[in-house]
Amino acid sequence: MTAETDTTTLRNFIDGAWIDSRDDTLLQVVNPATEETIARFPRGSGADVDHAVAAARRAQPEWHALSVDDRVALIVGWADRIEARTDELAELECREMGKPVDVGRGFIAAGVAGLRASAQEAANYAFESSSDDPDGGRTQILRHPVGVAAVITPWNFPVTMVLAALGPLLASGNTVVIKPSERSPLSTVKLFELLDLPAGVLNLVLGDVHAGQPLAAHNDIDLVHFTGSVAAGRKVGAASGLALHRSTLELGGKDPVIVDDDVDIPSVAEAVAFGSFVNTGQICTSMERIYVHEAIAAEFVDELVKAAEAYAFGDGLEPGVMMGPLVDDRQRDIVRSQVADAVSQGATVRIGGEIPDHTGYFYPATVITGVEDSMSLMTEETFGPVAPIAVVSTFAEGVERASRSAFGLAATVYSHNADHLEQAKHIPAGVIWINQWQGDGGVRTYEPARASGMGATGTTASFDAATRPSTIRIAPESS
Repeated sequence: MTAETDTTTLRNFIDGAWIDSRDDTLLQVVNPATEETIARFPRGSGADVDHAVAAARRAQPEWHALSVDDRVALIVGWADRIEARTDELAELECREMGKPVDVGRGFIAAGVAGLRASAQEAANYAFESSSDDPDGGRTQILRHPVGVAAVITPWNFPVTMVLAALGPLLASGNTVVIKPSERSPLSTVKLFELLDLPAGVLNLVLGDVHAGQPLAAHNDIDLVHFTGSVAAGRKVGAASGLALHRSTLELGGKDPVIVDDDVDIPSVAEAVAFGSFVNTGQICTSMERIYVHEAIAAEFVDELVKAAEAYAFGDGLEPGVMMGPLVDDRQRDIVRSQVADAVSQGATVRIGGEIPDHTGYFYPATVITGVEDSMSLMTEETFGPVAPIAVVSTFAEGVERASRSAFGLAATVYSHNADHLEQAKHIPAGVIWINQWQGDGGVRTYEPARASGMGATGTTASFDAATRPSTIRIAPESS
């Protein structure tokens, strides 16, 4: 695209070639900052899915026949090509879903590093192991690739979430069909333009539910890796159950934050502002419930409001913009309605809280106090730039209220009290960050709790999910 008003029609990538969909109905990609159509793409069909799954099935034996080192080398080569196009990918993400380019670059770089690292972990994974048995026999355990995997990715991190899923799947010898969100397909298409894997190893089917539903339910799929909403995840899980194939589901979050009375208030307020407002709050692990100790609550809220003032919204293509638009008007309506509901029940907006008279699906950084745990703002996923503050009288109360949720994706705790930190470790969540939101020491294995999903991922767990173990029992030789 050479200008904002130019449009292009996207195509599927199946068996190593760009092809038209079997359904000629087209949907639109709309730039959420300008509300202009920037691309069109097929809505998808079961016939497209059949074609892609069949290509992946044909390619899988030869892909698995390559050595692990050869597979990893090809994956790492792709990662190198992606890294070289980081700026272009960040701009595409900005145009399709609003993420500021400056923010997108960092997440894409992390995704590339994650793809390399996860693929290279295959060198240390025990695809084969054996042991001598007491009777003189031998037992061998082989971990085979599951076969063909479906990867269905969300709109908020279209590049990073594709890359996060693929390393263990491909390195283990599986072939893959990817269905990106219909809200943000442009950057995923660019990833396939940079692809140099054998035909059929990685396939792309575009579309909405007309592609996603038949892919999740396909009888020749062995694993579905889905990231998205709870409602959609339940449908994927049900379809997987009927087809008797595996599913790994990472779904919504309503992540709590607990701020103890011994923290450095200005620095923690800045950290909470970042965790609440980056990517316009459109992160499954955004800070969406903030429990602050009463001893520091008044000062903390003042500092958080001050920090929120720095998050001016604008078109993310412009340098220095920290917060872009929400992905579309539907998402903005969810944010607006939750804030309005809280205010109607007595909550107070300290900053933000109003839809601006401005082209684009913008919503300002919002801090709101006086919230109750029964409000929709505290029980339902918001996915917007809203920081709701609840005051607690003790750290233990914060832990108890943080744990009282239908979700269990992640949690963040700010405290320097060793006893309090021990209490916090029991919050039901897949990841608990202590004194640093999104902190990552390079090793992370987790499984979401409650309605936030199912299936452990990260390091060895991701390879376990991508493979199927079988036991070979060799009888002792007769004397």
